[in-house]
Amino acid sequence: MIKTIALVFSVILNMLILVSPVHAVRNNPSNIYTVKSGDTLPAIANKYGTSVENLKGANGLLANTLLVNQKLFVPIIYEVAAGDTLETISESYTSTAQIIKTTNGLSSDQLYLGQQLMIPPKRMTIQGQYILMTKEEFRNWLFHNQFNRKITLIQHHHTWLPSYKQFYGSNHFKLLKSMENFHIRERKWKNIAQNITTFPDGKVAVSRPFNSAPEGSIGSKANTKGIAIENVGNFDIGHDVMTVEQKETIVYITALLCLKFGLTPSIDSITYHHWWDLKTGERVLDNAPDYNVKTCPGTGFFGGNSTSSAKNHFYPLVSGKMQEISGSRQ
Repeated sequence: MIKTIALVFSVILNMLILVSPVHAVRNNPSNIYTVKSGDTLPAIANKYGTSVENLKGANGLLANTLLVNQKLFVPIIYEVAAGDTLETISESYTSTAQIIKTTNGLSSDQLYLGQQLMIPPKRMTIQGQYILMTKEEFRNWLFHNQFNRKITLIQHHHTWLPSYKQFYGSNHFKLLKSMENFHIRERKWKNIAQNITTFPDGKVAVSRPFNSAPEGSIGSKANTKGIAIENVGNFDIGHDVMTVEQKETIVYITALLCLKFGLTPSIDSITYHHWWDLKTGERVLDNAPDYNVKTCPGTGFFGGNSTSSAKNHFYPLVSGKMQEISGSRQ
């Protein structure tokens, strides 16, 4: 009798676990692999039962070169815990519910306790040399990567043209390609000038490899150890009014870059194109006649394009966002 009662109790307990909305303690496998000396993409792909193409697509890699301590999203086997859903699992492992269903041949969203699932990371949006991301995806991409060029200066620019009038909400790659063509054909540069591009919808594009110094009229002193951010829009007063989405992205990615490269917001670490003489390539800050400098990144860029505007309006936003990001990473 006692054995029967114990058996019934065990069955009921298991049923409660299966339907419980509370997450049980997970085995919580990591889907992040840290590159070691001697690693290659083919070897890592073979280890995790995937392909080099999938690894590159999931991690925004445009070349086969790896650096020690670089981090890669890889596929994992996950054991379903109580309360799990496809959505919660996909959010935890940079995947999507549909990818998990397709990979595992699931005909419905229903899961059961102890079920073994292959969880591949989702692929990034890549076209040619351009990687288009949300600001949160850029955060992962930036902190996962290692770079072999010393970076001590973040440059801010605006495009003037294309402006908001040329952005239709889905033509990110077309605008990037047009800028690339203009820079190569008209400016005679080797590639698109900027490393990063931001858009009115808040999207971010890695545009030029970070290990390649930017080109452009700002001059070699700013470019040699710089990362150039081109913000799509004409932000001179009387022209484009920056969207909330783009404003948030500009502050966010600037804070991320400061954290990544160990920079404190100041005129020596975050610079505006307006502060550099077009003829000499020297930094002049606010002390140059208008005909020797550009208004870039705009007379309406976060309160203006002067050093006082940067100190009073832009740098405090970046510093505050750095603290917020650092707190969330602890």
